[in-house]
Amino acid sequence: MSPSVPSRTHLLGTDSVHTVWSRDLAPALRVAPGDTITFQTLDASYGAVARQVAAGSLDCPETLREAVLQSVYPEQPATAGVRGHPLTGPVFIENALPGDTLQIELHGVEVAAWGWNACRPGGIGLLDDEVPEAHTQFWDLRDGHSADFLGLARIPLAPFPGIVGVAPAEAGLHRTAPPRQVGGNMDIRQLTVGSTLYLPVEVEGALLSLGDVHAAQGDGEVSSTGIETDARVTLRVQVLKDRSIRTPHLRTGPEPTDLWSAGAYMTTGHAPDLREAARTALRELVAHLQREYGLTYVQAYVLCSACADLRISQIVDAPHFTVSALFPERIFER
Repeated sequence: MSPSVPSRTHLLGTDSVHTVWSRDLAPALRVAPGDTITFQTLDASYGAVARQVAAGSLDCPETLREAVLQSVYPEQPATAGVRGHPLTGPVFIENALPGDTLQIELHGVEVAAWGWNACRPGGIGLLDDEVPEAHTQFWDLRDGHSADFLGLARIPLAPFPGIVGVAPAEAGLHRTAPPRQVGGNMDIRQLTVGSTLYLPVEVEGALLSLGDVHAAQGDGEVSSTGIETDARVTLRVQVLKDRSIRTPHLRTGPEPTDLWSAGAYMTTGHAPDLREAARTALRELVAHLQREYGLTYVQAYVLCSACADLRISQIVDAPHFTVSALFPERIFER
């Protein structure tokens, strides 16, 4: 019997960032199954929010200005001219072949000192066609456990990578925004420390990349942003030869925080179309927060994106399906 090869640890920095998925990208790192990798990641704006603050075109709280300015980095060109999320990678995993399953154990997610989330008219958020003006909310993450919202509420932090994926077998350059069968921009908030993600391998070496870390997010990411931030993500990879899957699978633990310990305020939407039902439920929740807590439309909207959950309550009572929007009452207990 040959002796086992000891596992290794690796660090992959932000000098290895790309903005597309492709089976033809050159690996930034090669690792063996069982190895541990720490990825340094950039926020979803690719640093644009910090650069706008530095340029004076976007205001931020004075208490965060120094931290924001210290994080400014130069604008970088997009991969092959295709703009997308900044992803750190790709990592070639030895002995990973098409048909295998890549197992990813999430060991750590360390967020930066600050984060942001936003909404804007004409964006991709669920109610962005109704947003009266662009709004960016800055969040102080230095506490490490929770983030203040306007002195009114505190959001428990439960950081996770919004994007984890491997290269698709299909040739060409693929945009980072849509998730696909090999993972990508899934924004699954349950992918926190202690969880395990399983991805189908479609190309030799898998070519693993990740990014778009959120310090907190509600199910649905309704304004199109969680609390976006730079981060360090540590994980361990294994290759499973006896398991083949077609889409990403995930094994999680219990809720990572006590966010839901005090129950929820729920609004509902009922329509033949799930998206329209979700829009109705969310619209009612935003109106409730405005009325109950004196928030503006955009403040209530981005707060929902940070901590409210959308759930399909029933999909069998045609012609109307029901979506519920749940808001955690716990955040107002200061």
